[in-house]
Amino acid sequence: MSVPESRIPVIVGVGQINDRPDVPHEGMDSLGLMVEALQRADADAGSGWLEGLSAILTVDQISFPKLGDCSPQVASAVGAAEATCRQTPYPMGDGPIRLLNEAANMIAKGEATSVAITGGEALRTAGARKKLEAAGKTSDPLRASASVRKKRYSDLFLLTTPTDVYPLYENACRAKWGQSLEEAQAESGMIWSNFSEVANETEGAWIHSPKTPEEIITADENNRPISFPYTKLMVANSSVNQGAAFILTSLEAALAHGVPEEKLVYVGLGAHAEEVGNILARDTYADSVSMSETLNKALEFNGLSVSDLDAAELYSCFPCVPKLARRVIGWPVERPMTVFGGLTFGGGPIANYMSHAVVEMVHELRAQGRYGLLFANGGYATYNHTIVVGRDRALAERYPQEFDVQAGAEARRGEVPEFIEAYEGEGEIETYTVHYKRDGSVRFGVVVGRTLDGKKRFLAKIPASDAAGIEFLISGKEEPVGSKGSAVPADEASDGIMYWKRG
Repeated sequence: MSVPESRIPVIVGVGQINDRPDVPHEGMDSLGLMVEALQRADADAGSGWLEGLSAILTVDQISFPKLGDCSPQVASAVGAAEATCRQTPYPMGDGPIRLLNEAANMIAKGEATSVAITGGEALRTAGARKKLEAAGKTSDPLRASASVRKKRYSDLFLLTTPTDVYPLYENACRAKWGQSLEEAQAESGMIWSNFSEVANETEGAWIHSPKTPEEIITADENNRPISFPYTKLMVANSSVNQGAAFILTSLEAALAHGVPEEKLVYVGLGAHAEEVGNILARDTYADSVSMSETLNKALEFNGLSVSDLDAAELYSCFPCVPKLARRVIGWPVERPMTVFGGLTFGGGPIANYMSHAVVEMVHELRAQGRYGLLFANGGYATYNHTIVVGRDRALAERYPQEFDVQAGAEARRGEVPEFIEAYEGEGEIETYTVHYKRDGSVRFGVVVGRTLDGKKRFLAKIPASDAAGIEFLISGKEEPVGSKGSAVPADEASDGIMYWKRG
């Protein structure tokens, strides 16, 4: 049975903006970026779409909290009086791709004839305004937002933001894959160097400055260490003013509007799965069954293999994510894993990065190729959503779909160890990291440990004063993961924090 063209979802317009005012505090806010990006997407689609939009979906932003839900404000700004308005519940990196999948379902079910998705972040402007207001006293908005919630035991170890947590995956994966520290860093450097080269050739990217692998992995005064083994050039750059948007409609409406067929990009099927939110209640840090399930299922749902893909965007907040993802699907390390430039160089506008990836993937497929893969990740390696887009109409003829593949992920999940606060006794290192101060000096090391029977998990510190302990973690001379030792109490009261003593 042929699918009516009124139920086939296509992307007809894309737009993005970088805002770099000469006076930083005079920059646009997040809402302004969303509106401008959407207006550019409308122009790309031949104009005339905005007032008749059925729905406007926005990606939650953190730069200007007082804006609240931006979706009705965007609708008002573009004259979409009849549009249904909705915003993602949280600012998570999978948001744009999940909204793309949801919008395609809306088109296929006849719930909408046209849907706009837009997002923007203006942390650069917000920071400049806060600095102006506070007479030079600023704060990290990412860590500040974490500090207002209820304190968790993991906060005593500064496992608070993604920058603190993803290194746990990096170090655990390196050990599982049998890589030396030098080999793992070389892989990260190669991938990130490639990202910088893609960004340099991408007009919409934030940073146009190619870096060599050595420049990326070498810590110095211009590339300070963040959390081991990551340097500043290896983590997402959130100090940006960026907005991106795209417009979906049905094939029938697109053709009736006069959009040339060669500009249409069809929306294939997607897959979504999650890890548990509590990072200490996960089965492992050397794998992610939700990530692998979404990647594999998205390819399976669309009847494709990795060899069919002409381009891919593998989410890149930190090196461990694309390194994990590429192994799941067999993507070669030397092949570009981005069409935008990655969150370091393309720019890391919190939850809206993948909107920029959609924009660039559409440009890429219009120019050449048939199929593109978009893999998004959010939270603390928590949320995963993968989708395929392309120039093949058959991709979009399978809608609507149920994209939740959580059951498959759970069927493959390993046993989760019991977490014990203030555990005292023998154990072995499951994974670890070292936190650094802004001047590059060591703050302290963190060990995630397992009891010797593997059934319980615990945390322990290595203080900066334990130079030998820190050196053991970062030198690469021996593999810390799997090494034995003991969690012991401090000499004086320390809020239940235990310290790691090598065996």
